[in-house]
Amino acid sequence: MKQWIEDTVAHVRAVLKDAEAGHDWFHIERVWKTAMAISREEGADELVVTFAALLHDIADPKFNGGNEELGPQMATDFLKQLGVPAETIRHVVNIIRHMSFKNSFDQTTFSSPEMQIVQDADRLDAIGAIGIARAFTYGGFKNRVIYDPAVPLTEVHTKESYKATTAPTINHFYEKLLLLKDRMNTPTGRKMAGQRHEFMLNYLEQFYSEWEGLS
Repeated sequence: MKQWIEDTVAHVRAVLKDAEAGHDWFHIERVWKTAMAISREEGADELVVTFAALLHDIADPKFNGGNEELGPQMATDFLKQLGVPAETIRHVVNIIRHMSFKNSFDQTTFSSPEMQIVQDADRLDAIGAIGIARAFTYGGFKNRVIYDPAVPLTEVHTKESYKATTAPTINHFYEKLLLLKDRMNTPTGRKMAGQRHEFMLNYLEQFYSEWEGLS
């Protein structure tokens, strides 16, 4: 089991060596650490949690032409090569297939305690100080403006509109980041999200003040 994890870490690091900085190995590592911390509090199959956390962004659709099956397939192929039991592979791949924020707009067809933990860990990495840094890193990667007062700050309500948005980076707070605190699955995740959410609110207050030359 230890060798499986070591091999998975090495594989993911190699695959993501040139990834965009907000979705690179360090993102994976943070999600893994956070998921394990939540798992210790909540209780779950830690091998499933580990594999799902390590492999959840092995082929993020937004960097792969929108292909939502590439990641699950790559994870399946890799875990089969390791000799991981079929039932564990099915569980891990179901987590990868269903855990993303964009898929939350669809009717939920799969859930498990392990998915809830990894999903919370991934969402926690999208908020707070690191979440802010990741948002602006991705915005720069997509050459988006930081903020445009003429573009309304609104939520998106469908998977298609979420995927299609090209709004400024500040708008992403309202499309996703500020919504995550109330979408945490576990008591531990909700507790961790509270402080990070407050940090984002304070950041936005400071941002708008500076934008208007008041601070």
